[in-house]
Amino acid sequence: MAAKKNKSSPGNSTIALNRQATHDYFIEERFEAGLALQGWEVKSLRAGRAQLKESYVVVKGGEAWLLGAHVSALTSASTHIDPDSTRTRKLLLHKQELSRLIGHVERKGYTLVPLTLYWKKGRAKLEIGLARGKKLHDKRASEKERDWEREKQRVLRRG
Repeated sequence: MAAKKNKSSPGNSTIALNRQATHDYFIEERFEAGLALQGWEVKSLRAGRAQLKESYVVVKGGEAWLLGAHVSALTSASTHIDPDSTRTRKLLLHKQELSRLIGHVERKGYTLVPLTLYWKKGRAKLEIGLARGKKLHDKRASEKERDWEREKQRVLRRG
């Protein structure tokens, strides 16, 4: 009898990453949020046509919104809709999570940044991070630490 294959392999489920976020911010807490999407957006995400580079999360009226995320439409998109690639998308969070985020964001120096867009059980999920901005010297220190880790790995491989 053949073993079952795991449908959601970790390498295949990631749609888009925001690598700049970990460089610019200290990520203190991570939250998983659903996205309210239109049909053409889901098709584009399945094709991997999303970008989180300059996007951010805003809390307005007790709801969380994703701004600046770019989901480019496929050429085979329907003709009766007008796809807006950078439209504001609603984030779906539990009430407790949302109230907690609002409390943290209202404090000085905290912001919400999208980190990863991925598939989970056939649904698009967005990992958002509660973040504090890094100063220039912090960025240099983390870059130095990353270079040191790389150098350590090289030395260990050489023996």
